[in-house]
Amino acid sequence: MKSKYFVLLLLVFVLALPPLSTAGDFDGTRPLVCTVIDFTECTMEEGCHRVAPEEVNLPRIFWIDVKNKIIKDREKDEGEGSRKSPIRSVQRIDNKLVLQGAEQGYENIQDGFGWTIAIMEDTGRMVLTASGDLVGNVAFGVCTPY
Repeated sequence: MKSKYFVLLLLVFVLALPPLSTAGDFDGTRPLVCTVIDFTECTMEEGCHRVAPEEVNLPRIFWIDVKNKIIKDREKDEGEGSRKSPIRSVQRIDNKLVLQGAEQGYENIQDGFGWTIAIMEDTGRMVLTASGDLVGNVAFGVCTPY
């Protein structure tokens, strides 16, 4: 448990430093670690409100490997409980790396959704959007090469 807090503290410290990376670091050629900073959920009934990513089962930190077309909630595969999401589409558009995918959700529950992640190639800033059954989510964050 202490190692999780150490990694989170280290990541916050690294993200607070002036950018040392180049635009090529965010074009999909290098693996990235991303941190969700702000998260909003919108529904038809309740409108939009901020929630903690954990409330909707989104990890605050996740790893992106464009080369292998995978997003995961842990840097290393740690067996049971480790989650992965396949990247179905990769495009570079207008200085953005755009990744897309879809998730089935839980068995016997209609909770599948589609997602898009746009990473700005000059800064590593990121926007994640996801939509499902009458719900939409927007997350803002930042990525850094690892």
